[in-house]
Amino acid sequence: MTHAPALSYTHGTGGTALLGDTIGANLDRAVAAWPGREALVDVPSGRRWTYAEFAADVDGLAYALLANGVAKGDRVGIWAVNCAEWMLVQYATARVGAIMVNINPAYRTHEVEYVLKQAGISLLFASLRHKSSDYRAMVDQVRGNCPQLTEIVYIGDPTWDAFAAHGTPDRADELRAREAELSCDDPINIQYTSGTTGFPKGATLSHHNILNNGYFVGELVACTERDRICVPVPFYHCFGMVMGNLAATSHGACIVVPAPSFDPEATLDAVQRERCTALYGVPTMFIAELNLPGFARYDLSSLRTGIMAGSPCPVEVMKRVVTEMHMAEVSICYGMTETSPVSLQTRVDDDLEHRTATVGRVLPHLEVKVVDPATGVTLPRGTAGELCTRGYSVMLGYWEEPERTAEAVDPGRWMHTGDLAVMREDGYVEIVGRIKDMIIRGGENIYPREIEEFLYGHPKIRDVQVVGVPHERYGEEVLACVIPLDEADPPTLDEVRSYCRDRLAHYKIPSRLSVLDSFPMTVSGKVRKVELRRSHGGDGPGRAPGTGPAPDTAPAVSAAAPPGNSRHG
Repeated sequence: MTHAPALSYTHGTGGTALLGDTIGANLDRAVAAWPGREALVDVPSGRRWTYAEFAADVDGLAYALLANGVAKGDRVGIWAVNCAEWMLVQYATARVGAIMVNINPAYRTHEVEYVLKQAGISLLFASLRHKSSDYRAMVDQVRGNCPQLTEIVYIGDPTWDAFAAHGTPDRADELRAREAELSCDDPINIQYTSGTTGFPKGATLSHHNILNNGYFVGELVACTERDRICVPVPFYHCFGMVMGNLAATSHGACIVVPAPSFDPEATLDAVQRERCTALYGVPTMFIAELNLPGFARYDLSSLRTGIMAGSPCPVEVMKRVVTEMHMAEVSICYGMTETSPVSLQTRVDDDLEHRTATVGRVLPHLEVKVVDPATGVTLPRGTAGELCTRGYSVMLGYWEEPERTAEAVDPGRWMHTGDLAVMREDGYVEIVGRIKDMIIRGGENIYPREIEEFLYGHPKIRDVQVVGVPHERYGEEVLACVIPLDEADPPTLDEVRSYCRDRLAHYKIPSRLSVLDSFPMTVSGKVRKVELRRSHGGDGPGRAPGTGPAPDTAPAVSAAAPPGNSRHG
């Protein structure tokens, strides 16, 4: 008798139950257990907090939110680089039941205005400036188009002090009453992910979604109150705020912030000075650290683990991370913002092959399967198909977009990732490609349609198609194929880039331009993007697995950040 092959379905089991807390209640548990242990070290400013001190400052900001009329369900935006105040806003909004809306620090006016309006943000916390970005000037530019935005608080500015001054302890009873009204299933966070059609979608996540995901990611790297986690990845992304912050506070560990955005020297210096036991990053970040001229002088012997995500890790890089950075228990993660983010993760005792050729196996309390994209039927193991995941981590939906939610989450509550995957016999999963035409630039996920719609407004462009083409360092780069309005006066690359600058995030701006007479079309009239890619450098690599961000434009393997926004965390 022959047996049918095993199907590409597996679920995560474990002896540890899901958490039923809100984020605020979970923080209270940590404070009760470890009041004197360090919770947060902000290296650039030299400030540090014990759990008791951190909770006191979170409560103070929560009181201020109440004093300023922030109600349960109100949207509060945070547009800032990594700093202690980012974490205070994260936990204070959770305490009062407001929905924190993360805004990518790389966004420019075009994108920020959309998010402010689509989410209905009434209160915005923002950095003053970072690198070439003047956040106050950009907010001033779009504020008139966002009538619902009634208050803006700038971190490091008198407006922060004035706002925080309203946070008096006489509101303690009011805060307790508010927290008593909250459910762990309430929406608590909106993270914008690039859309295949037009503007980004706001993945709406609950306390239950992100608290549990952070907790179980921490469990799988054996996180305890003795750990000190260096987090150079951005807080605005799930990698930082969930896999970093919530993994730490749910275990009583300490978060170490090395710099406002990724700096390899600052990162290694923070690991050395703060005796960090874990380090996070995308492979490009680890490569930048390993290739620092003075790398050998850093004492990294305190490290034991960490998380690498965002793109595949080359075998030689993994070997060096394990041996030269002492991270024998480093873990690889895969996920997407819509799944809070992680659904697959390698374990601390996995061998080198599993850590470099797969994205791990399913997390506890989650399910994954690989299906035929056309029929939805689960495929035999070893067969490529679409990866789907189900469980506590699947988002509540896209903010105020039920139709787009229904396209991503089926009636069985399976999240369709759009990734092509193969499940091995042992349950480990390989990511082998992508169904749609998403571009991945160094871990940043870019959907061509958003850029196309924007470039349609260029005065010299009649039609445009955007595709990803191979790039030695970033994996893919953005190519804009355009049909000019006037054949005698086509747009130049400099003109296109100038049109995008200050209005689109840097990683979405085309780095290549091709001027064409027409596009290759199918019989049914659809543009054959595969031919555009092939004629300009090949089909491009398969999708980069992992959860996490992308490097900024910088000299090769010497810098990376501010990282990334969409799928894979």
